[in-house]
Amino acid sequence: MRALQSRLPQIRRLSSEWHRALQLLVSNPRGITEHMLVLGHGFSGDMLAMLVLAGLAAVVTETLRAGQGKIERMMITDAGKRALEG
Repeated sequence: MRALQSRLPQIRRLSSEWHRALQLLVSNPRGITEHMLVLGHGFSGDMLAMLVLAGLAAVVTETLRAGQGKIERMMITDAGKRALEG
């Protein structure tokens, strides 16, 4: 993943869509599921993947109670918080 991150252009300014997604993530400290971001807020899966590849967001897997499976949440990273500030 580091190799892919090094190939991404330096982000000088966030697009309005990236900014909106990061604002949602920063306002939800436990994270948000990709399903909610795509269906509930209209973001594309590709755009969310770009946030992760750029290091602005991360996917965290949480194991539920025994036999209930796992859930993946997207969370903002420190780099994502800095991008919102600047």
